[in-house]
Amino acid sequence: MDTAERMKRWRLILGAESEGQFQTMEGYGGARLSEEQLMMDQALAAIYNSAAYGGFQAQGGAGQGGGKGPSNPQITRWLGDVRTLFDRELVKIVQGDAMERCGLKQLLFEPEILENLEPDMSLASTLLLLKDQIPKRSKDSVRAFIEKIVEEINRLLEQDVRRAVASAVNRRRHSPIPSASAMDFQRTIQRGLRNYRPEVKKIIPEHFYFFDRTSRTAANRHTVILDVDQSGSMGESVIYSSVMSCILASMAALETRIVAFDTNVVDLTEKCSDPVDLLFGFQLGGGTDIDRSVAYCEKFIENPSKTLFFLISDLEEGGNRASLLRRLASLRESGVSVICLLAIADKGKPYYDAQMAGRIASLGIPCFACAPEKLPALLERALKGQDLTIFEKEISGSS
Repeated sequence: MDTAERMKRWRLILGAESEGQFQTMEGYGGARLSEEQLMMDQALAAIYNSAAYGGFQAQGGAGQGGGKGPSNPQITRWLGDVRTLFDRELVKIVQGDAMERCGLKQLLFEPEILENLEPDMSLASTLLLLKDQIPKRSKDSVRAFIEKIVEEINRLLEQDVRRAVASAVNRRRHSPIPSASAMDFQRTIQRGLRNYRPEVKKIIPEHFYFFDRTSRTAANRHTVILDVDQSGSMGESVIYSSVMSCILASMAALETRIVAFDTNVVDLTEKCSDPVDLLFGFQLGGGTDIDRSVAYCEKFIENPSKTLFFLISDLEEGGNRASLLRRLASLRESGVSVICLLAIADKGKPYYDAQMAGRIASLGIPCFACAPEKLPALLERALKGQDLTIFEKEISGSS
């Protein structure tokens, strides 16, 4: 990057108030902001230096009666400019700061504004937290915004989750029904070695073997229980958990149950056909009684050796901690695969009660934050009954 480009970037960072100082610098004449950069400068000033350009904050926000605040069309145009001028990740940061710094949260439910917002986990979490306050005119726009987030996560996870489950479930049973994706290559090759043809350097199998993935009986199905904390800090984790639950619920090889809790327990399994409906079933913002939720989930465990129990929480337990630890230890001892996934926020950063996490880990229960893209690999290893200690170390090492 040459000197002129560096000066332009510093000018954008420092804002219009620094223009006079830059004009005194040698060589600045050739480094003046371009027309596009001036548009960037004005868009940023509306948030970070509102006094300079009469931005949103200086003129007052919504809810100030007949004041001089910007009309919704002005904000909509500003959002459009931001999306045009900056890359996607920067757009998310700028529009998030606009909500926080300039009192624009009141406008979050305006349909024309929601249509111009870049899909963002933080804003989606805010919408879910405030969903009971959504005015009727904005419900469709809020749902459409949440759907965009769900579609993104679905694209990230669905194929890998399905592949992971197919790789792990019913690997020892064989089926007469041919399917290329279900072929047992190892057994087919082993049984066909005697039919090796030197002249073509190939094995010509007499019989092909396929894994049976069609069994729907309770005895052959794995049960996956997601026990999800819905306290205020859990927004991002709730969104990922909901999408994951709906993917798993659509798979015949698994019986999936999703439970939400604060100080009360709500079974949301019936909503697993639609991840958006499932998300709107959560009530973010309550207290926390993990022990009570685990006690509720225990009644759905019929075959411990084929049950995966995911506790997804920040572990800020407001209930009986000693009882919770006893329950988790008992589940593990019975043969249930118990995994504690810590709350994530701010693009994957873990947020949790470290002392409680340490006590759960001392029971031999994996307890770690897992980036969403790692969930399929975690699920596959858990379904195969593999030791998750190594996986936990891999996650820690890559974070």
